Amino acid sequence: MSLIFTIFALVFLTELISWIGKTVLLEFAWDLYSRLFMNASYVRQRQLKAELLTAKKELLQTSAQDQFAKWAKLRRSVDKGLAELEKLNGELASSKTAFSMKFNTLMWVLTTGLSFFVGWWYRKAAVFYLPPGWLGPLAWWMAFPFAPKGSVSVGVWQMACRRVIKVGERTVKNILAPSEPTAVPVGMETGSKNS
Repeated sequence: MSLIFTIFALVFLTELISWIGKTVLLEFAWDLYSRLFMNASYVRQRQLKAELLTAKKELLQTSAQDQFAKWAKLRRSVDKGLAELEKLNGELASSKTAFSMKFNTLMWVLTTGLSFFVGWWYRKAAVFYLPPGWLGPLAWWMAFPFAPKGSVSVGVWQMACRRVIKVGERTVKNILAPSEPTAVPVGMETGSKNS
């Protein structure tokens, strides 16, 4: 793929991720990851919760004075289950935090890091050349910082692509947004009606 389309695709990917939102993508990726690789932990968590609910219900129905042995046994069972559930919840939370850090690193590499790398790698390359004399003395700015004179540099092309995509985003949002009906003032009838 040529440099011009590679840079456009990279800028579009970056803007698409910002439109969708990193937190939305993180939640979607976490749900997918947890369903594929951590299903047993979530099944165990649901089982523990169900067991705890039934044990608590039975504990509440048992009199501590009349049936102390049964009540004490249920109380120890509930406490043990709560401790195990708390431990499992902590493990799941730490797994999600670790996943979140890895996912955010991947998002940074795919967007910002890759953009910096492409800009650095092709810093002296021309994305395309302008016709001679087209912009007059301002042509040097299009080649800023290291591209050959009369060309458009990678950095300038990235800025132009980002600007065009943002204008396109605003246009689409304005088209798709429901327009508010404008209030038309109703004239008050003055005078008498003709019969």
